[in-house]
Amino acid sequence: MDASGTHEPRPGGSLLAQSLIETGRLLRRWSRQPEVITSTLALPILLLLMYDLVLGKSLGATGGADPIYGFVPMVAVSGAMYGATGTGISLYGERESGLLRRFWVLPIHRCAALVGRLLAECGRAAAATVVVVVVGMLLGLRFQQGWGGALGVLIVPVIVIVGFTPLVILLGVSSLGDKVVQLFAIVVLVGMFFNSGFVLVQNYPGWLQPVVRAQPMSCAIEAMRNFTLGGPLLVPMTQTLAWSVGLVAVFGALAVRGYRKAAES
Repeated sequence: MDASGTHEPRPGGSLLAQSLIETGRLLRRWSRQPEVITSTLALPILLLLMYDLVLGKSLGATGGADPIYGFVPMVAVSGAMYGATGTGISLYGERESGLLRRFWVLPIHRCAALVGRLLAECGRAAAATVVVVVVGMLLGLRFQQGWGGALGVLIVPVIVIVGFTPLVILLGVSSLGDKVVQLFAIVVLVGMFFNSGFVLVQNYPGWLQPVVRAQPMSCAIEAMRNFTLGGPLLVPMTQTLAWSVGLVAVFGALAVRGYRKAAES
């Protein structure tokens, strides 16, 4: 707002246009960062191959559906979450280098950086899911619910990452961002062994089943499994959306406040 009380137009277009510019910048930068490529693409592919080659036969001998229908959703969801921790470390690097401060003083919308980062995370999660699904199809995955099921499989990890991104931003812009994000990555990896994609929930000890069934990865995995094989979608999709909305509600404002503090420091 100028001295006359009128709002000065911000150069560079609307919030959406500026956010898309930031999205493109991040995607180009991540494509050149080995830690992001490794955590987003290489690690999920290697995990999927390892699970299928080492555990596929033994788990398949117990009956039921081919284990690949649990492995692919589990690796896609965990890969999206683990990849976000890599970008969190990248965000911490931008904070330390002063890049966030330089962006903060530019005549652009203050929300463009955060919206652009959220869109970039969604694009990264979708691209990683496509790669995991293609590898899964080479290992025997088939979409028995047609193109609608395939689209649902691609959307679920994006919903998960929308809720997960504010938490990663909050950790990435903190003064201990690199260490905290790395510790959080370990939590994600531990979660990979306590979800319904590795084995069915009924195979866990009774006292552990409620925890495994309710954790956000299991809800998303069940939704993706039912999109491929067929099955009830209302409950797992509602739970997945509830987790995402809840995480945004809890950590969204804190992430914005932390980002602003880091940019102004």
